[in-house]
Amino acid sequence: MKVMKFGGTSVGTAARMQAVARLVMSAGRNVVVLSAMSGTTNALAEIAGYLYNRNADGARDVIGRLETKYLKTIQELYSSADSKKAAEAFIHQTFEGISSATRELFGQQQEKLVLAQGELLSTRMMELYLKEQGADVLLIPALEFMRTDAQGEPDQDYIAAHIKPFLEQKADIYLTQGFICRNAHAEVDNLQRGGSDYSASLIGAAIGAEEIQIWTDIDGMHDNDPRLVEKTSAVRHLHFEEAAELAYFGAKILHPTCIQPAKFANIPVRLKNTMEPDAPGTLIDNRPEPGTIKAVAAKDKITAIKIKSSRMLLAHGFLRRVFEIFESYHTPIDMICTSEVGVSMSIDDTRYLSEIVHDLKKYGTVTVDLDMCIVCVVGDMDWENLGFESRVLEALKDIPVRMVSYGGSNYNISLLVKGEDKARALQALSRHLFA
Repeated sequence: MKVMKFGGTSVGTAARMQAVARLVMSAGRNVVVLSAMSGTTNALAEIAGYLYNRNADGARDVIGRLETKYLKTIQELYSSADSKKAAEAFIHQTFEGISSATRELFGQQQEKLVLAQGELLSTRMMELYLKEQGADVLLIPALEFMRTDAQGEPDQDYIAAHIKPFLEQKADIYLTQGFICRNAHAEVDNLQRGGSDYSASLIGAAIGAEEIQIWTDIDGMHDNDPRLVEKTSAVRHLHFEEAAELAYFGAKILHPTCIQPAKFANIPVRLKNTMEPDAPGTLIDNRPEPGTIKAVAAKDKITAIKIKSSRMLLAHGFLRRVFEIFESYHTPIDMICTSEVGVSMSIDDTRYLSEIVHDLKKYGTVTVDLDMCIVCVVGDMDWENLGFESRVLEALKDIPVRMVSYGGSNYNISLLVKGEDKARALQALSRHLFA
């Protein structure tokens, strides 16, 4: 059994829902995880924003527009009058529930109830459509098995125990919601990090799935940004660690956290394209490919900070004091390079840049470089692979490199360049590494 997850754009219109239905009906006995229709979660968040500000009229306006969108969608989605009638009843009931929040004191719990409605709507609409097409489908409420513990982390034992009885019921398609869950107090909540991708990974790990498929409208991960580099190609295989590096340094498909349950359960994850369902996509698993460079990614709007001080020479505790400054302002560090008398760091969160620089000046001379870009080369970068680092640096011989990070991971070499040199750097790396 596989887990198939479809994102918001994949179920964003009646036509897209019908295409997804055809895919899952032809795929055999699987668990299908759906996100909310594209735009729905943002609209629900907008409604919550109005209600927090006690603007009931603003909330009602958004509620009305969103309900109209759904009513129009079901007219296009279903062919039978019975299906349309059942869907209309459910949609009216859902939006009456959302509207009731305009008459109550609005707080965090009410907000999470409102945000949960998108996935409840999309799965109910899909269930009705699949049944209209004659499919054997069972809708499994995520709120009855997906749960987090007191620390807000997924309770994997609870998830495995409570989804099992549903899967023991006979069906070809088991349909459920992504993103939503209950917390340790049995209140409606959400998984936040990774959303529906995280749900799919958790479900896959809980049931020991054969494979977890993440369906999007993009054909897997690419070995470069196709907007900046010609002749890019999709990466057909990645190690979990390589995928995590790419996700952090620019790939928009997967949140690094969401694939951890699959990684630990040794269940492969496959990225698939709803627009090209026959394409192989990108397979992510624990199988290494020695001696292979897989892809290049880039992360924009990076700021580099260098602190130079003779007091650092042969001194202990200097780096701790520097790091404590960043910690006090809740600012994570991306890259770091050190020498005997200086340390350079990069950050992507500049909200407290002035305060950080002010505090760092207590310990040395501080310089700041704005509008930088991290370029990350991902693959088998074990230090015993002769020549890999030289190939990367040779490619960038005509481009100023501010920092190089190598050795912190066996799967990447990261380089900091000026933002204006990003395109040249990616093009040079593509020619030297993938020609």
